Amino acid sequence: MKGILIKTVVNGIALWVAALAVNGISLGEEDPKLSVRLLTILLVALVFGIINAVVKPIVKALAFPAIMLTLGLFTLIINAAMLWLTSWFSQQVGLDFSVDNFFWTSVIGGIVITLVSMILNIFLPD
Repeated sequence: MKGILIKTVVNGIALWVAALAVNGISLGEEDPKLSVRLLTILLVALVFGIINAVVKPIVKALAFPAIMLTLGLFTLIINAAMLWLTSWFSQQVGLDFSVDNFFWTSVIGGIVITLVSMILNIFLPD
């Protein structure tokens, strides 16, 4: 249980940094209350974690030939697709998270999220 909470917080921080760093990604900017913004960030992080745990392995298995052919670079597109899917699902359930453009916004956002998560996972316990 503690590991899930830590991963959700790491995802939340990574998503928040991506929303700050990448034009076209917005996360919880409509509500002026800090508590509602933090709750939105945590709920979107939870959605992002569930999508990465359930959908991403299936997509990676189906895209294995493309991943091998591009020497792993196709995983950037898969990460962007998971961010895009998180944006779509979040909007469906009423969460304030959106990604404007699939290709550049999602790809750059996915790279930022990956880098921030890697850095945070170095310092945090499993």
